[in-house]
Amino acid sequence: VQLVESGGGSVQAGGSLRLSCAASGGDFSSYTMSWFRQDPGKEREFVATIRSNGNSGRTYYADSVKGRFIISRDNAKNTVHLQMNSLKSEDTAVYYCAAGRPPLGSIRTTSLYYYWGQGTQVTVSS
Repeated sequence: VQLVESGGGSVQAGGSLRLSCAASGGDFSSYTMSWFRQDPGKEREFVATIRSNGNSGRTYYADSVKGRFIISRDNAKNTVHLQMNSLKSEDTAVYYCAAGRPPLGSIRTTSLYYYWGQGTQVTVSS
């Protein structure tokens, strides 16, 4: 599976961005899809997950983004999106999408994801 992110950029605090991740080469609908982010010198951190339809398609969020970010997927188009609203300077990072089949209790564990995109930079200025 190949994952390609798009939609990153620069925005002022309080603004919005929509990230997209296009998948190819695999059974997209069977994967849990997640977004992670990483600042230089820091560990990659979990942002949001959307489970496969076979696992209810439920969504989960990091506390830091809950109520501001929305993850969604379009299985017909093999795409997952991350709508980011009310952006803050601390949201600045490189954002990565990932595909895998982690158990529900381990959706934040990066090593359980099989495939990763190349990342897209999000910069929020205050």
